[in-house]
Amino acid sequence: MQPRMNQPRMNQKKSEYEDKVLEVRRVTRVVAGGKRFSFRATIVVGDRRGKVGVGVAKGLDVAAAVQKAKHQAVKNIVFLELKDKRTILHDVEAKYSAARVRLKPARQGNGLIAGGSCRAILELAGVKDISAKIIGRTTNKLTNAMATVEALKKLKKIPAKEKKIIKE
Repeated sequence: MQPRMNQPRMNQKKSEYEDKVLEVRRVTRVVAGGKRFSFRATIVVGDRRGKVGVGVAKGLDVAAAVQKAKHQAVKNIVFLELKDKRTILHDVEAKYSAARVRLKPARQGNGLIAGGSCRAILELAGVKDISAKIIGRTTNKLTNAMATVEALKKLKKIPAKEKKIIKE
């Protein structure tokens, strides 16, 4: 027996990641008969414990685009190590297309000082104290998000010796 459309599926598992929609855009493709409309969704997923990913996908309706983008974001997960589970280890700057982002660690209690898509990514990554600045002139949320992810990829890992010292 197939489940009805209005009944929730029992075997559908809950994702371990929280997600946030950065933007949904209507895009057009010109064909012989006129214009074909579809939607492009940009989604950020994260577990607030050091895993974060960005996904972009297109679909004929908003729900399909969001679902596809969520799947892409889970495939593009980036792992990052946080110092004392609250901030990044060192200053880092990255560029993606026309977007430039600078991330600086902050003292405990300083809070998450960031704007736009940069804030959404750092929030879902679990960073609590940081100062982030979008330096580039572009207002494109997708490229700013990708620049933030590139910056997080550049972060160095804590050597095993130092991890033992921090734990003790």
